[in-house]
Amino acid sequence: MSSSVLSGIGCYSPQTARDRSMWQRLTDFCAAEPQAFGRNPETGHVTGSAFVLSADRSSVLLTHHRKLNRWFQLGGHCDGIADVPFVALKEAYEESGLVRIRPLSDRVFDVDIHEIPQNAKECAHLHYDVRYLFQAEAGEIAASGESHALAWVPLSQLEEVTDSPGVLVLRDKLEPFLKTHC
Repeated sequence: MSSSVLSGIGCYSPQTARDRSMWQRLTDFCAAEPQAFGRNPETGHVTGSAFVLSADRSSVLLTHHRKLNRWFQLGGHCDGIADVPFVALKEAYEESGLVRIRPLSDRVFDVDIHEIPQNAKECAHLHYDVRYLFQAEAGEIAASGESHALAWVPLSQLEEVTDSPGVLVLRDKLEPFLKTHC
């Protein structure tokens, strides 16, 4: 499968019809929206996420998101920073309490476009979420103010914690990705 590169996002090799569709939608959005890396709910925006694996790569660090009241990977808004791998790593540090996290690849791991529901401050909007793969190397986890809790969730038990397809995709894509990109 061929790879594509997007400025500020990086290189991605879509493997499935879902991957190709998400990448094409992200590419089209970035080409059409001058403020793609901003935070305008009227247009949607690019976000950066981190799948942080444990040192033995058997678990992933998930956060119980305070506003959405569900378990997700770490991540957040770019807030105008057009360097999504940096944003994903920054968010991983800010939300985890870990003191050393290393990228497992410089390539995009996954793209997931999903709707964020309307709340008191913003209308419903799309997050064009670009995900990267990391590994925890040092530190104790400590939840930030953005979450109720953090947990190392064994990959074999993800469905017991979340039904989010955007999180469950980790287990399906991890082994092939590690073999080809790490």
